[in-house]
Amino acid sequence: MATYVDPPNGTGSPGKHYYSMWQTVFEIDTKYVPIKPIGRGAYGIVCSSVNRETNDKVAIKKIQNAFENRIDALRTLRELKLLRHLRHENVIALRDVMMPTHRRSFKDVYLVYELMDTDLHQIVKSSQPLSNDHCQYFLFQLLRGLKYLHSANILHRDLKPGNLLVNANCDLKICDFGLARTCSGKGQFMTEYVVTRWYRAPGLLLCCDNYGTSIDVWSVGCIFAELLGRKPIFPGTECLNQLKLIINVLGSQSEADLEFIDNPKARKYIKSLPYSPKTPFARIYPNASPLAIDLLQKMLVFDPSKRISVTEALQHPYMSPLYDPNADPPAQVPVDLDIDEEDLGEETIREMMWTEMLHYHPEAVSSN
Repeated sequence: MATYVDPPNGTGSPGKHYYSMWQTVFEIDTKYVPIKPIGRGAYGIVCSSVNRETNDKVAIKKIQNAFENRIDALRTLRELKLLRHLRHENVIALRDVMMPTHRRSFKDVYLVYELMDTDLHQIVKSSQPLSNDHCQYFLFQLLRGLKYLHSANILHRDLKPGNLLVNANCDLKICDFGLARTCSGKGQFMTEYVVTRWYRAPGLLLCCDNYGTSIDVWSVGCIFAELLGRKPIFPGTECLNQLKLIINVLGSQSEADLEFIDNPKARKYIKSLPYSPKTPFARIYPNASPLAIDLLQKMLVFDPSKRISVTEALQHPYMSPLYDPNADPPAQVPVDLDIDEEDLGEETIREMMWTEMLHYHPEAVSSN
């Protein structure tokens, strides 16, 4: 449990109260009580709480010194801009962003999400048995959420078990949109470092410039394989080792399957690897159903143009017990995340975040 503390310097801000956990002070709105630590990671400290005005259970993430690192600040801004527009039962909901007291000098950002019990990484690591029904239901929800994102023009670009939150009743929600991009065709962000390596598609490993929704499908295939085998399928130690592990399973690729690689050095490297026969997925996952194996091998295809799409995956026979196309509306409008990030300095990013926060606090608009 967090400890209730006096405000730093003895002067608190109106409407705020103060808690300490993990040697960090949380300055949060008084409507959020009580506070319990959940975890901490690279992008902040998270605690659970209850909004006593609505009785909603929430997770509060404190991003400390949010502007210290420009890339991290942009990541937070991107998450704010995206989640304001997204409404889907398989995408995490951002319920609130707390208004700081000082518009031009605030350093910390507090994001309030709906509360979930755990994530898929913890479930895969646990000793809890996973039946075919579990795998099917988790995969179905992931694909549904992803279909919605893709219909809104959004590539998630960092799908992995730790970014899939799960409740005790097995409801699943996609989170962490800090690396997400809109696929506007401009290609300005398409070459930067993305996706945790183990879930990174071959095209990204090979530095191909133009990619689309198929990169998310590859990540889903890796997650599906991890559900079936309870361990990562391609746990590479670095980029070239990652490619070798992929070729060891998928087998050496034909000339035609390498045509999408626009980097001559990258293509030469793949051709230089020793011949490797394909390893059948049925041998790796002997307990998986034939339909699960069939869908998995359609997702984990080296050439992105031959990879199954999210919609096709949902229409696959493995998903047929769960999928109803009529219950799956697309996003109402495509989201445009067109931020000219090259030119944004700290003050501008802070001001843009403030503007995003006002959407959650219309009462604050008139007072500023």
